[in-house]
Amino acid sequence: MSTKVTKEAALEYHRQGKPGKIEVVPTKPYATQYDLALAYSPGVAYPCKEIEARPEDVYEYTDKGNLVAVISNGTAVLGLGDIGPLAGKPVMEGKALLFKIFAGLDCFDIEVAEKDPEKFIQTVKAISPTFGGINLEDIKAPECFEIERRLKEECDIPVMHDDQHGTAIISAAGLLNALEIQGKRIEDVRLVVNGAGAAAISCTKLYMALGVRRENIVMCDSHGVISTSRTDLNAQKREFATDRALSTLAEAMVGADVFLGLSVKDVVTTEMVQSMAERPIVFALANPDPEISYEKAVASRPDLIFATGRSDYPNQINNVLGFPYIFRGALDSGATTINEEMKLAAVHAIADLAKQPVPPVVNAAYNMASISFGREYILPKPLDPRLLTAVAPAVARGAMESGVARRPITDWEAYNERLRRLMGYDNKLVRRIYDEAKRHPKRVVFGEANTDNMLRAAVMGRAEGVIEPVLLGNEEMIAKRAERLGLDITGIEIVNLRHDREAPRRQRYARGLAQKRQRQGLTYPEALEKMFDRNYFGMMMVNEGDADAFLGGTYSAAHASGKIAAEVVGIRPSYKHWAALHIVTTKRGVFFLADTRVNKNMDADTLTDIARLTRNSVEYFAHEPVMAMVSYSNFGSSSETECENVRIAVNRMQQLYPDLAIDGEMSLNYALNRELRDETFPFTRLAGHDVNALIFPNLSSASTAYRMMLEMGVGDAVGPIQMGLNKPVHFTSVNARPRDIVTLAAVASIDAAVLANAGGSPDK
Repeated sequence: MSTKVTKEAALEYHRQGKPGKIEVVPTKPYATQYDLALAYSPGVAYPCKEIEARPEDVYEYTDKGNLVAVISNGTAVLGLGDIGPLAGKPVMEGKALLFKIFAGLDCFDIEVAEKDPEKFIQTVKAISPTFGGINLEDIKAPECFEIERRLKEECDIPVMHDDQHGTAIISAAGLLNALEIQGKRIEDVRLVVNGAGAAAISCTKLYMALGVRRENIVMCDSHGVISTSRTDLNAQKREFATDRALSTLAEAMVGADVFLGLSVKDVVTTEMVQSMAERPIVFALANPDPEISYEKAVASRPDLIFATGRSDYPNQINNVLGFPYIFRGALDSGATTINEEMKLAAVHAIADLAKQPVPPVVNAAYNMASISFGREYILPKPLDPRLLTAVAPAVARGAMESGVARRPITDWEAYNERLRRLMGYDNKLVRRIYDEAKRHPKRVVFGEANTDNMLRAAVMGRAEGVIEPVLLGNEEMIAKRAERLGLDITGIEIVNLRHDREAPRRQRYARGLAQKRQRQGLTYPEALEKMFDRNYFGMMMVNEGDADAFLGGTYSAAHASGKIAAEVVGIRPSYKHWAALHIVTTKRGVFFLADTRVNKNMDADTLTDIARLTRNSVEYFAHEPVMAMVSYSNFGSSSETECENVRIAVNRMQQLYPDLAIDGEMSLNYALNRELRDETFPFTRLAGHDVNALIFPNLSSASTAYRMMLEMGVGDAVGPIQMGLNKPVHFTSVNARPRDIVTLAAVASIDAAVLANAGGSPDK
């Protein structure tokens, strides 16, 4: 399910708060006069002199090695055409944003008011010393070919026109995997390309570098087959002119193994696809509407592998799979260019990643028990967190092996660790949660829909397509509240417990609860009375399958909802306790903190269950758990009961999971400072690892830690996420920010998808 983007929403997004999508922020202290003296005059003179003497030191003392320019003249902006540099600026800002959030690269967008290729080249060349790399963007063909060629020759930093090479690299990775699945050799396939612009020509050249033979290629433009008999061809098209007796796309498609479309919608018919060879491959990449629709294509050939540029169909060819990580690897190795070897390294890294086991959270996004390499999964998903650590090192190695790396990487483990820390930068995890929840939005019951922020969140979540909310409360009161808040609740289901039109439903829930709790003394009349409580009723909706997840609102830390949850949906069979997790995203990475909500005083059994649940949760969110169980003592330095409980839990976890990086007890500074910990306690299981999961000895310390991090602006948090209940039941404060509530509701929706995939068993 995709969320409709309206003009009003898009304009408000760009102008709200600070206009635009990017800003510059300081990276060094600036609070005192001494700080400013170091940053500028007189202190800045020292790095200037060092760089004057050794120009390569610019990478040590400035941001050049992490700075990319996105440069355009606005002559071919997305599907908008020649709209000029000023109108193209929002797109370039967006590209700069993608560089930052996917690869941690700083980026300036630069719009040049110049259409003359020579003047444009000289302008970009003149400012190139500022940057570590240049991403050319949205420059029309054929000028873009000469502009890129010249700048690659005349600049000593990586230059890439992403419109050409981005699509080429990603589609080439998809082609390799599709050919493997279809059982075909690349040197044998017949390729038809429709479209002869920058992207089409670059794709074709890269396919040839991988093994496609020139004599097996037919390229078409808007006038038909590009043949040697035509006199209207530019130099780029003449390179692919065929002498075969073909004139139309339909003729070219007969017997073809692969079709690549970078043209216009609906130019390919089902008859054309049916005329292709056995086990064909069709990449219909026109946006937003492909050369042939997904529905028509797959219906025409059961043996087809099909890909588009759209996110709502399998096998999306998306440039974001490549360009952030290609530049990351190029800059990190000090590459002077992005050459064929580096592009081919990226192709193979992306293709290989699609063959690796998929993280559970990505499986949940597509409502499948296990996504695996095959006809509908030939490329990684765009928000797969492993792309950074797969592609960037491959590109860096390609630069080194081809001799263009000025700063070769020598410690690959340290480099990979640095990339793993970058994986937590900004809110990639949160974006991934939203993207996955949108695939199959679930029915989430809001227990406190009569409060402002809960109601805002329910409406917001529905508008964004991550959930289908069900509101518990009085219809009239909710309607008045929505009107006061300016919210449209049309079409949202409201259930009034006092006047539920389905009285048998309340009775059915009461019978189910009474039967479940009969050995704990609960009678049917008592259970029926409880069904007037929103928590009991809402959780029974989930327990009985009438809803997928429940989101309760609490008014204080000491809430009774958790006890009700244990009664109604129960704790997982292999545990005696359940707990809550907060995920905090920071520039140092993603941190998982537990237990932040449920268990006040923790003995060794409780801590062991919390650690087990946290380990599972960290893996669920596609991270490798590195866990520290913290206290105020270090490895036996105190004999107090609290410290002893932590030590017992650590020993149990190490016995249960011999390969798990977990240790303690230790104070927080040793947990978070790897160098200090490894030097002081070299014997720990955590040696050489950065901790990403913290298990606290009591609720007070856990809650204080995450709240202090948020209040001091260290990062954003997702949570509290319940761990250990049989059903997707979550709780948060009614005063939480609406955005935070929506995020938690999205997590609940994904939980429901995972539970459904597991056949209803939470322990699967």
